[in-house]
Amino acid sequence: MLRTLGLSVLSGLSALLLVACVGAPEPGEEGQGVDVTPEGKGSGILATDVDSTPGTSDLVAPTSDYLGSATITNHGGGVMTGTVHAYVIWYGTWSATDKGIITNYLSHIGGTPHQNIQSTYGAATAVTLAGEATNNYSLGKNLTDANIQSIVSSAISGGLTKDTNGVYFVLTATDVTATSGFCTQYCGWHTYGTISGSAIKYSFVGNSATKCLSSCAGQTTKSPNNSLGVDAMISVIQHELEETITDPKLNAYYDSQGYENGDKCAWIFGTTSTAANGSKYNQTIGGKQYLIQRNWSAATQACAQ
Repeated sequence: MLRTLGLSVLSGLSALLLVACVGAPEPGEEGQGVDVTPEGKGSGILATDVDSTPGTSDLVAPTSDYLGSATITNHGGGVMTGTVHAYVIWYGTWSATDKGIITNYLSHIGGTPHQNIQSTYGAATAVTLAGEATNNYSLGKNLTDANIQSIVSSAISGGLTKDTNGVYFVLTATDVTATSGFCTQYCGWHTYGTISGSAIKYSFVGNSATKCLSSCAGQTTKSPNNSLGVDAMISVIQHELEETITDPKLNAYYDSQGYENGDKCAWIFGTTSTAANGSKYNQTIGGKQYLIQRNWSAATQACAQ
């Protein structure tokens, strides 16, 4: 069953986001002494999450060091271990250049210092790009959450490996939207569902280039790989990847307000450098420069880079 949980624009259905779930208070509300369960649609849109304003460098400047209460704890669920296999489902029309920016990242993020923050949760640090599939608008350009699960199911039945240690990313083109709140409530989310009899983890991340860069991108005029929407997607993809690994079934690591590790540091980029084109970046992965949000370390209970 698909569990609809909530992220705000820049959060999982834990999203990058407002963390909200049916029958539970949203972050910041009183919770009757019981922790809020994450939706997977965590820390949503940029302005909502960090009350940020563009600076002269066009880089988001958060007003706080992290979101929510300070401590993330395990609520009894398991984390992903071993090597996590990333699968990409290209929904809609994609250029080879934009695909290359994303596949390079997913092929090389495993074992990097940033990914190794996951070890503080006893979770996987190894990640590999295990497969790709294309979908030529089979369900149109206005996708429901149920449609997105169907797209994953169709990709698996069409040849992608059914992998319980995988994360399936449904990445949508610029002319596609998700009707449950892309651009207004979240930039991406993660959840899990029963597909072909197995619990499958998957994520939606949209391309905000023509819709909502001001909500879903840390930079809106220049980006490291000269593709504003795709460079913005990289940060959201990493956010959802690290949350899926530490909270795959939305019952493991999060704080009392429902913020997962990525949510805690949503739209907080830390120390940056300046690329040749004048944009900002904070990671060099597989020979390319990227600007990605920081992640919450369980060891230090603080955002780490």
